[in-house]
Amino acid sequence: MIEVANRLHTVEEYYFSKKLREVNLLIASGKPIINLGIGSPDLQPPQKVVDALVEGLLSPVAHKYQSYQGIPALREAITGFYKEHYAVNLSPNTEVLPLMGSKEGIMHISMAYLNEGDEVLIPNPGYPTYESVTKLVGAKPVFYELDAKNNWLPDLKVLAQLDLSQVKLMWVNYPHMPTGAKATDKLFKELVAFAKKHHILVVNDNPYSFILNEPPKSILSVEGAKDVCLELNSLSKTFNMAGWRVGMVVGSSEHISNILKVKSNMDSGMFYGIQKGAVEALKCSKMWFVTLNSVYQQRRNLVWQLADALNCTYDKKASGLFVWAKLPAYLKSEEFIDLVLKENHIFITPGTIFGSKGEGYIRFSLCAQTEDLEEAIARVK
Repeated sequence: MIEVANRLHTVEEYYFSKKLREVNLLIASGKPIINLGIGSPDLQPPQKVVDALVEGLLSPVAHKYQSYQGIPALREAITGFYKEHYAVNLSPNTEVLPLMGSKEGIMHISMAYLNEGDEVLIPNPGYPTYESVTKLVGAKPVFYELDAKNNWLPDLKVLAQLDLSQVKLMWVNYPHMPTGAKATDKLFKELVAFAKKHHILVVNDNPYSFILNEPPKSILSVEGAKDVCLELNSLSKTFNMAGWRVGMVVGSSEHISNILKVKSNMDSGMFYGIQKGAVEALKCSKMWFVTLNSVYQQRRNLVWQLADALNCTYDKKASGLFVWAKLPAYLKSEEFIDLVLKENHIFITPGTIFGSKGEGYIRFSLCAQTEDLEEAIARVK
């Protein structure tokens, strides 16, 4: 046997990769499973986006290697998008780097800035990839706890009392996944000040800012934020383009240049037709977001009914593509979702996959048809 690298012993296969095999086996055996576990948009992208992709296929340059930095039109569309929706000014030449999904950016940023033994502040609960990538590059996760009492926001006063001398990077994610908590302007300003004081690079992962959330916010809107902050964003949820793998990292030219050193050695440029489609998506009018959110609002009302039927509680002020619900006392997340899967044939995500602070919670996705949500309610009732 050839021994695997030690880094593989620090991580496990992604939860959904494993759990979906079980769910798919149930479906294959004839079980009518309703999947409310994953935030994979089931709605279509704007038609003009699809048209631009098709048209791009016919370009004489479509099938050649593309620039690592993306075509100029895409970088300009990203800066225009940030200017219009976040009031953030960016240079299309030096402060934007298109990515094949923001998940890629988590790895690229970590490889650009973390040495073995460096510490990384990671939210608990939070996106599992922050922890796994930190371990894969040999750095040390340091979890900061979020809870409902503080509206799922970090307590920076508590963090400031820790030994932060080895901390190089801090992941934040607002609007927050999985809880749907929204950042305040005050929090973003305090995060920038915290980062400057402790010489930490803060990265806001921001893919949910247009889903049932008004107004959208960017940490880069804070004065001086570019010195110590980066922001990841994505077209996956905003424009129903998850399978296209289009994301971006934005920030100062120095930070972007460092990340490009990693990216240019690990992959090539994004397919030309996808870039052309992304340009059209980023130019969508605000009516697109209004229409999209009207669908999600209707679905969320039904998910609230389902949560009520399961005797769960939830915050109606939360945003994003999910409903984060608290279970009745003493119930365990994974035991509960396995029971609902077995008895009601409904797959729901256990809160524990997002960290220890997710115990006692479950997460519903809004990426399901109205008919499926109504059927789920009927099964539980």
